[in-house]
Amino acid sequence: MASYQSVLSRFRSARYITAAVAAVFVVSTLYYIQIPAGHPPSDRFSSWNDPPRPWQRPITPSSPVWDARAAQVKQAYLHAYEGYLKYAEGYDELRPLSNTGINNFNGWNVTMYDSLDTMLLMDLHDEFSAALPIISKGNFRKIKNYKFPGATKLYVPFFETVIRYLGGLLAAHALSGEQLLLDKADELGTLLEPAFNTYKGFPVFAIDTNSTELAGGISGILAEIASCQLEWTYLAHTTGSKKHFRYGNQVIQSLVETMIERQGGMFPTNWNLQNGRPGGRDTLSVGAAADSAHEYLLKQYLMTGQKDTANLEMYLLSTNEMLTRLMYVTPNRQMLYITDTNGPKHMPSHVFEHLSCFFPGLLALGAHTLPLNLSIIDPSGLNPDAQRAYRLLENYDLRELHMAAAEGLATSCWLMYADMPTGLGPEIANMEPKSRPWIDVLEEWRRGGMRGPIPGLAATTPMPYTKPEQSKATSKPWDYVVRRTDYFLRPETLESIYIMWRVTGDPVWRERGWGIFQAIEKHTKTPSGYASLRSVVRVPAVQQDEQPSYFLAETLKYLYLLFIDEDPVPLDQWVFNTEAHPFPIFEWSNYEKFKFDIPSSRVRN
Repeated sequence: MASYQSVLSRFRSARYITAAVAAVFVVSTLYYIQIPAGHPPSDRFSSWNDPPRPWQRPITPSSPVWDARAAQVKQAYLHAYEGYLKYAEGYDELRPLSNTGINNFNGWNVTMYDSLDTMLLMDLHDEFSAALPIISKGNFRKIKNYKFPGATKLYVPFFETVIRYLGGLLAAHALSGEQLLLDKADELGTLLEPAFNTYKGFPVFAIDTNSTELAGGISGILAEIASCQLEWTYLAHTTGSKKHFRYGNQVIQSLVETMIERQGGMFPTNWNLQNGRPGGRDTLSVGAAADSAHEYLLKQYLMTGQKDTANLEMYLLSTNEMLTRLMYVTPNRQMLYITDTNGPKHMPSHVFEHLSCFFPGLLALGAHTLPLNLSIIDPSGLNPDAQRAYRLLENYDLRELHMAAAEGLATSCWLMYADMPTGLGPEIANMEPKSRPWIDVLEEWRRGGMRGPIPGLAATTPMPYTKPEQSKATSKPWDYVVRRTDYFLRPETLESIYIMWRVTGDPVWRERGWGIFQAIEKHTKTPSGYASLRSVVRVPAVQQDEQPSYFLAETLKYLYLLFIDEDPVPLDQWVFNTEAHPFPIFEWSNYEKFKFDIPSSRVRN
């Protein structure tokens, strides 16, 4: 595999784009090896050639108990979806307390689009068939309701529309083969593409799909500008459109240019779309402003049959910094967590977000599917911080280290649920500021002969959280204090639990997921659906009048896949977008040639 320098050097001429760049490339014919929808090759990935690792355990066969539990999750989905149809059809989401509908994502029935593939995975074919006529009549030019602050008209939020609508259509097409869904995805993608008309091709915040007018200003956040590559690449693959490919590929090229300019490390959260570079505070995070962008680095590489090596290198360089700079161990319970840092000195905030709980699943996915090896990177071209991370981590088996981090983080995310009186996790916790960087603790352990278990994996016992709701002290024994008590029916912890189960086969992950599902049933269920909670530390729980579409698209889907035996979307044959919509991994003949034959001049109509 080519080194960091050799792979990314092909982009160096793009650092200061001129008209001459476009002349270097000649558009050639794209050759696909098409995979029938819903039938990825079963032998795409073979087992690792090396011996099984200690954390790899055989998956225990299912039992009537787990079959019954999966059936309960299916009933939960039907309860939520039927409530939506009864009280909110034609709207985006159900308000499960007032039994009314609300349009907060364009007014195009987002709950229906977002959960089409959940229906298919749960064998709910009657519900799926009934949705198709409604999908066929969908009008993507008519925006019913979405205004952001300061706007004088209605716009479509690009990021949410891509991950929920476009991702939902593409995944449902992949699972069903329904041409209607691909046609609608092609139509929607085309209407959204003017959003890429910025200097470096990063999409703007919002667009009027009727007039193509753009909105959102010159500022962007990493998660929203760099979480569309999967959707546009897969749309190009299924339609054969080089135009679609060009937009997603331009985002990748621009990220590579920035990685070269920064000489490794993580991408900051704040960006200036006018010049296509990071701007504002140099904040590093895997939370709300950044999460899915990191996710797509790995998944773009996997989805393209491990062809897009630039994404693999950016993933490794990013995770190197996360492991050595953003991860901490608490002093008392030895809980492993990941936080964000701010400013040139990278001061940690010690804030642990629920949204960050996708990250252990991502690490486990990478450890499961990749030949993790830093030798593909040439450290001589890295900045001092990235070189430091490289030198520290080259002392470890990287696959083992990623898996250890995954286990420790996933356990901490679960403990945030298990500690709470409701059994459900809070939105944000402030961790003990006296926590130590995980890499420092690891280095002490390594130099001491690696005796005992890997640090950061010791906290496995729940501690009932009895702090007053307004408490701010991060005192013993919890090593954290709940900062935001809300529970928004989020999927991130369950996503990681599902991946940990599929990768390790350890039944403890299934049991932990079952406990969370029981808490969801007990505290969030209403006569018409499921509701978010105002506080996870208060019993009886106070519900909020909202049922997010991702609850059906992600939370219940991951629970169902956790409890069934045969996984219909195995992790070595499918990748999930950030809204849990599965795309099949495909073997793309001539991928690299086509990629570099696409003109790299700025994307403009």
